[in-house]
Amino acid sequence: MTALRHLAAIALTIILAAPTSAHDAPTGDLSDLPDASLLPADVVQVSGVVPGMGEHWANPADLPLGPIYGVSEGKIIFLEFMIDRDSLAKGQSYLELASKAGIALPPIDHTDIGWEPNGHEGFEVPHYDIHMYFVTHAEHEAIKP
Repeated sequence: MTALRHLAAIALTIILAAPTSAHDAPTGDLSDLPDASLLPADVVQVSGVVPGMGEHWANPADLPLGPIYGVSEGKIIFLEFMIDRDSLAKGQSYLELASKAGIALPPIDHTDIGWEPNGHEGFEVPHYDIHMYFVTHAEHEAIKP
């Protein structure tokens, strides 16, 4: 299976996990989200506030794949995974990614998959950043350092 087909399968799995009705969608009230104090004990802050995202927290032993937890105002607003291009091209599968969080998660509002052709600080190889957000796009885009 090609890397593109693997990415499509991952995206479909994530999309199917999204809320199915407006009733299930986040309310915009961060108090509905899990508190960062619930993060697993081995998770540490790995970035300051990134515009449009918030802080990144992770267990260094789990990197680069993740899970990486996005935190804003003390609340967990997203879960992130970084999957390198070569692993997909070799046919590596990634199943039940959200279950790796180790904590109960709210419904996913939306998922963004970004291609990083040159990588970025912390993972300098071509890869995909998969963000499963628990808040609306407008809410996380408003985050500023």
